[in-house]
Amino acid sequence: MGEFLLLRLAVVHLGDLGMSPLQIGLVGATGRMGRLVERMAQDRDDWEIVARIHRGVPLETAADCDLLIDFTVLDRSREVVNFALERHLPVLVGTSGWSRALLEELRPKAEAGDQTVVVIPNFSVASALSTRLAEMAAPFLSSAEVVEAHHAGKVDSPSGTAVATAEAIAAARERPFVPPHPEQRARGLEVEGVPVHSMRLTGIVARQEIVFGGVGELLTITHDTISDESYLAGIERAIAYARTHPGLTVGLGKVLGLG
Repeated sequence: MGEFLLLRLAVVHLGDLGMSPLQIGLVGATGRMGRLVERMAQDRDDWEIVARIHRGVPLETAADCDLLIDFTVLDRSREVVNFALERHLPVLVGTSGWSRALLEELRPKAEAGDQTVVVIPNFSVASALSTRLAEMAAPFLSSAEVVEAHHAGKVDSPSGTAVATAEAIAAARERPFVPPHPEQRARGLEVEGVPVHSMRLTGIVARQEIVFGGVGELLTITHDTISDESYLAGIERAIAYARTHPGLTVGLGKVLGLG
């Protein structure tokens, strides 16, 4: 009993001396993903949203936060990242549209002075796993295409996840895919030799199919997002990761240790 009381007292004492909550600046606070992070923070005592930035609210409101989280659009996201770099603030980017070229332009800025920039096109753990499976398959099959569908309100097309998937598939191969009839508009947007087809439909959250073709066989990797709840675990992991990993990190797969 005495040992139990000592342990209990020690826990209470450590709690009294514990770390203060992570001070979060949330850019895009009124959007779908911003509201999701807001709800997550309400259920935790180790996160606190100290700046809620939306249209008309200056970024300077978040100048003293511990972590800046960005859920906006690409042009605004670039402003957010530059603001974070100028003030040496860690930033977690959940905005679509950061192409490989833009990320390579960003890399030396992020790595100078141990800055922290984490770019996650999709916070779904299962989506990250599907991309990793596609990377494994890419060297062994002769063709690949990506078909993605999102809700009608999604403003970018193709999705950042689809572009990142196509880039990952291409990077996993020694030679690029050569899709047939690339001049035909119906063949989709070609991303490093991988055609990407986009649908925007009422009644869907998100869906992506990666279809590989080989001699006499097909391999299809399908991921469906049923609700926004699928992003919770990825957001939690990414926020914890951003606190301890300087430099530029791209993709939830890296956060999860998938390679």
